Amino acid sequence: MIDPFEPSSGPPPQRLGAFLNWCLAGAGRVIAIAGAASVIAGSMEVVSAWLLGRVIDAALASGAERVLAANAGLLALFVGFYLLLRPLAFAASSATTNLLVQPNILPLVLSRLHRWTMGQDVTFFDNDFAGRIAQKQMQTARAVTDTVAETINTALFAAASVLGSIILLLGIDRWGALGLVLWAIGLGFLIRAFLPRVRGRSKARAAARAMVTGQVVDTITNIKTVKLFAHSDHEDRAALAAMEAFRARTVSFGKVSSLYRTVQMAYSGLLPVMLVGGAILLWSRGAASAGDIAASGAIAIRLAQMSGWVSTALMGLWTHIGEVEDGMRTLARAHGLTDAPDARELGHVAGAIRFDDVAFAYGRQSGGVARIDLDIRAGERIGIVGASGAGKSTLVALLLRLYDTESGRILIDETDIRDVTQESLRRQIAMVTQETAMFNRSARENILYGRPDASEEDLIAAAKQAEAHEFILDLVDHEGNRGYAAKLGERGVKLSGGQRQRIALARAFLKDAPILVLDEATSALDSEVEAEIQRALHRVMAGKTVLAIAHRLSTIAEMDRIVVLDAGQIVEQGSHEELLAANGLYARYWSRQSGGFLTCDETENAAE
Repeated sequence: MIDPFEPSSGPPPQRLGAFLNWCLAGAGRVIAIAGAASVIAGSMEVVSAWLLGRVIDAALASGAERVLAANAGLLALFVGFYLLLRPLAFAASSATTNLLVQPNILPLVLSRLHRWTMGQDVTFFDNDFAGRIAQKQMQTARAVTDTVAETINTALFAAASVLGSIILLLGIDRWGALGLVLWAIGLGFLIRAFLPRVRGRSKARAAARAMVTGQVVDTITNIKTVKLFAHSDHEDRAALAAMEAFRARTVSFGKVSSLYRTVQMAYSGLLPVMLVGGAILLWSRGAASAGDIAASGAIAIRLAQMSGWVSTALMGLWTHIGEVEDGMRTLARAHGLTDAPDARELGHVAGAIRFDDVAFAYGRQSGGVARIDLDIRAGERIGIVGASGAGKSTLVALLLRLYDTESGRILIDETDIRDVTQESLRRQIAMVTQETAMFNRSARENILYGRPDASEEDLIAAAKQAEAHEFILDLVDHEGNRGYAAKLGERGVKLSGGQRQRIALARAFLKDAPILVLDEATSALDSEVEAEIQRALHRVMAGKTVLAIAHRLSTIAEMDRIVVLDAGQIVEQGSHEELLAANGLYARYWSRQSGGFLTCDETENAAE
């Protein structure tokens, strides 16, 4: 009846109603069925009061001696209603909500929000806490689900009960029915006065709660740094400050909800006084029966009780809406970097790359790269050298289209990368970075991320090429998993830097893309292992276009061409020998390096 993982159509809107429709598209039939079941269950309350009145009137009319014989049919209906019909109606209402709505809508909304968030550019994630974003996704999905559930279980149930009660009272006491209508209108004004405040304070409370999660997750993610710098007290103060802000928002929310609850309960007390008093007055004039008094009393007491429950539920509903609005503010942002409407898939490429007058400064006046013209032949191996901030990583990020160029264009095999989908572009590029990214999954899953459909033989061959096979066989995690089944911990914290880098290399080897990007790919390896990896890299580079960023110049000396960047521009290019002979910036780098690294003196001189 509902696909809990059905993709959304288009981006999430910025307005609440449209956003809820985006979240719930495809679930309308299930919501309608659950709503109908709730309406039927709500009408049972009115039927219950009507039956009670009929039984009392029948008992008084027939007398104690003949009550059972004279009213067998009515009493059988009374018993059947309470033991069969009413329980079935409530069971149907409960089942549709608990089995159809809630288990399906939460994953439906969460999957849509997660997919949309995954499509955001890297700047979106750079500007926020990872924990806060995750909290917002779960908060919003849960709040949308609870909004639907409360609307079905409370609003529709109560509406059916109130409307049915008005109809029943019209046959007993028209003035009482009018009084009930006026009372319901007054309750509506009371709700309207309070609930927007509840909604706003709920939104503020949700934002503060997400900030606590973001702060705590940020600390835990960087726990080794916290311990190494002995900053537990500093992190504790930061967490407590976020928690205090959350506590203050919670107290503010509690004040308005408590006041609302007090006023609402006092107002609800008007209903039994009004309805029962009116029925007794009519009875005293002979215009109503004892059963009518009982029916009016049952309705009044039930509606008074229900008004408290409904008002509390509506307060919860507005709380959920406030949380939805808070999550919407973070998650429903338009994607900053999108595929062109007619973008096509980039098939397998030879690997020729051209930077055509490329400029990008992260939206600032300076920084990044400017006026980059660079042609790289298919299969050519390029080394990229420069001081920190020279634009090396920016150049690679633009090639991967993590950012769009501010001017100029980048072509692969004469195809502008903006004309193809981002996913198909990145499938043609394998990358190994200095800061290796590991998932808290098994070693096998981390390596297979390069090519999920690879065979076990290909997996092990890639690990051996990266000199990772031997240490992987010795891995054991806290659950007792061994070898390739052992989990690596969050961000691979259970591995040394060199081990993480070798697994990242194995992943890139397994991907076997025509373009290979190495960003300080062997910087975390000791000299002996690095020499072995360099030999493996030479084998893997065969036939591929390679862009290698390195501060350790000895690792790129054998490249076909070396490109030297300074202040975001290409200032030299040529082979290692040609650049040394030119006696320019690269030659100074080479002469000043210590142990194969660019030194601080060199960086300062380059900046000058």
